[in-house]
Amino acid sequence: MTTADREQASPEAESPGYQVPALVRGLKILEYLAGVPAGATLSEVLTALALPKPSVFRLLQTLAEQGYVQRDAAGWRYRLSRKMLALGYAAVDANGLVERSLDVLRSLRDATGETTLLAVLAGREGIVLEQVASPHAVKVLVQVGHRFPLHSAAPGKAILAFLPAAEREALLATLELRRFTARTITTREAFDAELAQVRRSGVAFDRGEELDDLRCVGAPVLDARGQPLAAIWVTGPASRLSEQGLDAFAAQVAAHARTLSQRFT
Repeated sequence: MTTADREQASPEAESPGYQVPALVRGLKILEYLAGVPAGATLSEVLTALALPKPSVFRLLQTLAEQGYVQRDAAGWRYRLSRKMLALGYAAVDANGLVERSLDVLRSLRDATGETTLLAVLAGREGIVLEQVASPHAVKVLVQVGHRFPLHSAAPGKAILAFLPAAEREALLATLELRRFTARTITTREAFDAELAQVRRSGVAFDRGEELDDLRCVGAPVLDARGQPLAAIWVTGPASRLSEQGLDAFAAQVAAHARTLSQRFT
């Protein structure tokens, strides 16, 4: 073991005294920008993070020059660049999840006629990794890299329901059940019941719980231990996806999720 390895492995190396303040500030900036897809001005970053203006300005300039953030045409707003998305892919797709999912997503799209998507858990949110667009003129499209709340989204419910109980409980204890529409589940008791139903049926629904005119049905992609790697789902406008339509798609989504799961067992 080298000296560097010993330092990395020592408990002292994890103490605050070993942190690099500028790096910590830079990471806080990136985390903040990840939560504001429209981007933020220098003033907004300063207000949100309460950091020194000269330090934040230099860090934003450095992140921009290195390609991790980009500025809008006017040069006022900063947002994460696609370089950050590439890093995210590398972190969550080490086992080739996206590549091994594409044909399944296309098959599910062809079977349902609606947009199909793949997502994984990212902290207390879900993040979209891939989508295959519906052929309909009017369709739902979601930007790759989009983050979504877990409690109102079919893929979020599908992943949460199949997490190990202790992990699920720890995550739910920190989750804000924010109301988006009249259909959003906002109490822990009701949400626990919803997740229990997902575990029984193997599929999860979004019946206009984040957006009134959006409907989704999803299922988990499980590894050899039966734990969720990801979720796939079908999404479309409420004008086409009635309750009966969602129920009709449920078996198709579950079957395609099982096909994909078999590739990771």
